[in-house]
Amino acid sequence: MKPKKSSLKAATKPPETEAGDTTVPVVPTPAETSRTVLFDVHLGGAREVYLAGTFNDWHPTTLPMVDMGLGRWEKEILVPPGTYEYLFIADGRWLPDPECSETTPNPFGSVNCVRRVE
Repeated sequence: MKPKKSSLKAATKPPETEAGDTTVPVVPTPAETSRTVLFDVHLGGAREVYLAGTFNDWHPTTLPMVDMGLGRWEKEILVPPGTYEYLFIADGRWLPDPECSETTPNPFGSVNCVRRVE
C-alpha cells in the first residue's frame, strides 16, 4: 500500500531580496514601541498621591507617585502611543491635573485630564 500524500500545502518561503537573501519582517514588541511618560503635580500638604487612568483601568492604588519634596509628586509610566485619560488621587480625593490643557467630561460630573502619547 502506498503512503497517502499530505493534503497540507508546502509552507511559502519568505520573500527574497535581489541578492537572494531571505528577509523576515521585523515586528516591534510592545516594549519597543512604548514611551516613558512623566506625570508631575504640585499638591502641597498631601500625604500620599496616586495616578489613575485608562492606562491602569482606573485602579486607585497601583501607581503611587513619588514625593519629590516641597509638595511636588512625580510618576513615570511606560505606555504605548495613544490617548489616555487620567486623574490624581491625593489622600483619597480624585483631582484633575491643574497643568493639563486638555480635558474631557466624565460620568461623575467632573472632568478627566487627557494625555496624548506619540
